[in-house]
Amino acid sequence: MLRALSRPAVKLMDRYLPDPFVFVLVLTLIAAAAAILFEGNSPQQVMRQWGDGFWGLLTFSMQMLLVLVTGFILASSPPVKKFLQNLAGFAKSPGGAIVLVTVVSLAASWINWGFGLVVGALFAKELARQIRVDYRLLIASAYSGFVVWHGGLAGSIPLVIATEGHFAEATIGVIGTGQTIFSGFNLLLVAILFVVVPLTNRYMVPPEEDSVYVDPAQLGPEETDRKLVATRPAEHLENSRILMWLVGVPGLLYLADYFLLQGGSLNLNIVNFIFLMVAVVLHGTARHLLDALQEGIKGGAGIVIQFPFYAGIMAIMVQSGLAQSMSEWFVSISTAATLPFWTFIAAGIVNIFVPSGGGQWAVQAPVMLPAAEALGADVARVAMAVAWGDAWTNLLQPFWALPMLGIAGLKAKDIMGYCLIHLVITGVIIGTLLTVM
Repeated sequence: MLRALSRPAVKLMDRYLPDPFVFVLVLTLIAAAAAILFEGNSPQQVMRQWGDGFWGLLTFSMQMLLVLVTGFILASSPPVKKFLQNLAGFAKSPGGAIVLVTVVSLAASWINWGFGLVVGALFAKELARQIRVDYRLLIASAYSGFVVWHGGLAGSIPLVIATEGHFAEATIGVIGTGQTIFSGFNLLLVAILFVVVPLTNRYMVPPEEDSVYVDPAQLGPEETDRKLVATRPAEHLENSRILMWLVGVPGLLYLADYFLLQGGSLNLNIVNFIFLMVAVVLHGTARHLLDALQEGIKGGAGIVIQFPFYAGIMAIMVQSGLAQSMSEWFVSISTAATLPFWTFIAAGIVNIFVPSGGGQWAVQAPVMLPAAEALGADVARVAMAVAWGDAWTNLLQPFWALPMLGIAGLKAKDIMGYCLIHLVITGVIIGTLLTVM
């Protein structure tokens, strides 16, 4: 049945989903028009909101580009390549490859979203080298694991409200992760998705005549440990292992100090630092690492050009009052029992225009939290409803898929048909649990 449903979904997305850059241009016009028509903003106000906010994601854009590049460099090192090859060897069939990549991506995304995006894509490529399997579904399976990230260890909303001094502390106090990430409701939801998502992907494996395969030779060079002969003094430095170790080893010592002595936690900067320092040590020479860099940077164009447009959209949504008005409307039709569900739906819609967990929380918290208290709803559950709504529509929003698509060498339309099936299935599961538990 899922195979039959996925076929028209794939054709629909392939025919009508534009390139992600065109998608963000359309979203920009929709957000601008809505701000003018529904919020009474003048065209000049909207233009200023858009232009002033256009560069608001520069730091984040660079972080995302580094997620792609440093993750690729790390996976291109000989030891990691060998590990991925051995892990991929456990899959003996196309269906097994689909299930395995989904489980690995789910686990990695639950630990950290940036880690999950890179590991999922790179492991999928290694599986494609060893097993003849539909490449579109393989990458879609890797991306589908991303749906659990906001219910995991790096979930930005539960971590924010567990930190003293957060902006909503006067309203809700400090809510520990025992009530959010490690609550029975959240753990049960994650466990269900760890079963349902891999099985959904497995039963969407297309028949041979509809499958799209990739030539392993197109997936990049297999070997990075070739011997290089130095003929100039500069080349001796480029091929020096000692030079790399003198930088890489202190980097690893810093990480040990950060986690063991300072009690630090994973964040995007630390993930990138881990990827880069481990890669420096494992590649052994600067020349090997730079060769991998040249290959990895090719997929970063989408991030560079699109993220500023999303920053502009976020500015329109927040400054015009659109996001707040949308949240208030859903609150108006809610009761104590249904507020988490409608919060989840509202968050999913807002996420299409504001694809940032932290940014979305800043917009929705001032509306949802007072409503939760006024209606007597579970505040922690409402906060997690925003988190899950943010993660849910990432299955439709190509913003977060850009790093994975860059690594895989695919376009959004190649995977979004499969992700559309997941959008429906996971939406039903998450919405039901938010309502009945």
